[in-house]
Amino acid sequence: MLIDKLDVFRKAYDLSLAIHKRSLSFPKFEQYELASQMRRSSKSICSNLGEGMGKQASSKDVVRFIRMALGSCDETRIWLKYAVDLGYIEAEEYGNFHDGYCEVGRMLTGLLKRWSAKI
Repeated sequence: MLIDKLDVFRKAYDLSLAIHKRSLSFPKFEQYELASQMRRSSKSICSNLGEGMGKQASSKDVVRFIRMALGSCDETRIWLKYAVDLGYIEAEEYGNFHDGYCEVGRMLTGLLKRWSAKI
């Protein structure tokens, strides 16, 4: 399976790019803290999906990596909450990112259920 054919990967990748670009405008002192954490957790969703889908010979490995991607999705939502509460992003922008990551979370949960049934 080519990872870029997976809807959840494409959605998570697009959101990750947007998070990366947006976080570059955070205060300088946050570039190695909050901004970096947001960039890493959002990219981790994509990288875990990529690694998991590359291990399709083992359904258990795929499930493990989907679970890690789901954890990174939840982590990203937490960092976004910090960003809005600290005034680095506006409430509307937060809402758009949050909704996007909620959708990614639902998509990952569906993917997890499908792969868990193969174990």
